[in-house]
Amino acid sequence: MGLEAEPLAAPHPYWPRELEIRRYVPNDRPTWHSLSFLFSASAALLTLTWRAAGWRGWTGAPMRTGRRLAICWFAICGFIHGVIEGWFSLYHTEIPGDQSFLSQLWKEYAKGDSRYVIEDNFTVCMETITAWAWGPLSLWTVLAFLQRQPHRYVLQLVVSLGQLYGDVLYFYTEYREGFAHSEMWHPLYFWFYFIFMNALWIIIPSILLLDAWGHLSAAQRALDAVKPKKH
Repeated sequence: MGLEAEPLAAPHPYWPRELEIRRYVPNDRPTWHSLSFLFSASAALLTLTWRAAGWRGWTGAPMRTGRRLAICWFAICGFIHGVIEGWFSLYHTEIPGDQSFLSQLWKEYAKGDSRYVIEDNFTVCMETITAWAWGPLSLWTVLAFLQRQPHRYVLQLVVSLGQLYGDVLYFYTEYREGFAHSEMWHPLYFWFYFIFMNALWIIIPSILLLDAWGHLSAAQRALDAVKPKKH
């Protein structure tokens, strides 16, 4: 009996160029399909959340613009973490050869970070935690602010800290590998996919962390200022 030859790795657009992805099937949708879906869905969710946050029936008083924008941010996070990153968490082993829409979205993004098509251990673990922890908690944060629940700033602090920590590790692990999984300096794949889209989860959570810190500190100062009643 002769030995069967192993199938050759299919040509792919990822870096490093010598990377072997044996189950890879090229996308059959153009790039603009994936990007238009992502930004259209985010824009629709942002609009709905903005309107919900402006409805006085929730709180009896209008929210400030900054607070409404923060609520919109957590709504978009809930969608991206829960749906898009949740898909990766569940189907990361199948994505290179799968042609479903969300798999093709990930194969497109992987042009900026090929760790998403090679089952990289850190990426799988980080995205799984993001999908199943920060996704639901982001949606809870939206509801907490709309209903003025007393723990809303605690949720904001916890979710923002988790997002910031995960994203710092995401960048730092790739830096330690010499940015080997992206085409350095490419305007779309490196600067937009890898740098810009991920930098949002450093800049915005940092701002929201400081905001939550300020509100929680003010609440504690007010509590400390209350003189205990004498019995």
